[in-house]
Amino acid sequence: MNKSAPPAVTSLAESYVDMEEELQARVAWHYYVGNLTQQEIAQRIGSNRVRVNRLLAASRESGMVQITINSRMAPCVALEEALVKRFGLEAAVVVPTGADIEATRSALGIGAAGYLSQRIEAGQTVGLGWGRTIRAVLRALPQRAYKRVSAVSLQGGLSHCPSINTFDIVSDFANLCQADGFLFAAPIHVSSQKVRDMLLQEDAVRETYDRARRADLALLTCGDLAESLVVTYGINNADQVRALKNAGAVGDMLGHFMDADGEAIDHPLNRRTVAITLDDLRRIRHVVLVSGGANKFDVTRAALRGRYPSVLVTDEETARRLCDEAGGAR
Repeated sequence: MNKSAPPAVTSLAESYVDMEEELQARVAWHYYVGNLTQQEIAQRIGSNRVRVNRLLAASRESGMVQITINSRMAPCVALEEALVKRFGLEAAVVVPTGADIEATRSALGIGAAGYLSQRIEAGQTVGLGWGRTIRAVLRALPQRAYKRVSAVSLQGGLSHCPSINTFDIVSDFANLCQADGFLFAAPIHVSSQKVRDMLLQEDAVRETYDRARRADLALLTCGDLAESLVVTYGINNADQVRALKNAGAVGDMLGHFMDADGEAIDHPLNRRTVAITLDDLRRIRHVVLVSGGANKFDVTRAALRGRYPSVLVTDEETARRLCDEAGGAR
């Protein structure tokens, strides 16, 4: 029996990953530091512009390349001021709307990371939501050691999700900021309210729950009823989604489904959610909501009407709609 074959396969796979990462770094260096065009880089590496473009995108997606823009555009600044005034916010960050949802999400991540890097302080407990938008924030957040900072999940996780979960988000934040991490060792939705109540009496879960409620700063996003990870992987049931819509839901925040005014709807799923409550969230002093894109407009507006965030990070088109629409704040 040849027992050496599996390690050889692993070694080949690792070598391929290393070569791909090295190529990404080389292309990124030539483009961002060397100021070469994509065509010039393609000639250097013996490839084509499409391949170079994909390598540059991959380097940004992985966090290898982090972009900081030390300038602010007047229209975005004006919208920030309008949002603060209209919704009674502590602050707002508005970024240009991207060509597609992925570009917008990356821009939101950069905007939120810039804000957070100036707001996280020694000794704080930072409560974290999860999802693709929060992952984009962490990819843009510069690595820095803070003294005595703790990271805690604000909600339970999913048993099935492709790559993003509460556990990954807290772990990644803890690594970036050299923080202690605390996790909800439970799914976001359980089978009944009784099970939820029992879970919250378990010492490990209760400790995380109490710590999350006392967070100094919360970072989270909200989800719509079409593309939310909670809907796609947590519910994954068209009848359940229709029932939520019929009950008035426009989306969720921390797994709690809200109506257009930001109030929790009367639905059994909300009574089975393992997370801090929306009232708990209101009591956290600094709540940074990162949410943008046309698909999230209704739920973003609902969160603002519910007066959950003290800071909103959004894109230019969403900000303009929020400011222009009559009756945006209630």
